[in-house]
Amino acid sequence: MPDKTPAQEPGPGDRLVVAGGVVFVIGAVATLVTLAPLFLHTDPFPTVAYAVCMLMGVGLLLAGAGVVRGIVAGRRTAGM
Repeated sequence: MPDKTPAQEPGPGDRLVVAGGVVFVIGAVATLVTLAPLFLHTDPFPTVAYAVCMLMGVGLLLAGAGVVRGIVAGRRTAGM
């Protein structure tokens, strides 16, 4: 029996949450790569590499903004 449920369209803020997740993952990978010289006893990366690690926080803020935007839109449609 085929599934006849309609595809759900993205709500307000869903794209911000996805973008925030992608940016967070990029920052997390950069953090792991930046910490690797510490454990491998090699020369540390330049300062720019440490700045890329800050993308974790930026991604978290983006995702949080998307969640808040979705909550605000839900309250508007509920009439609160």
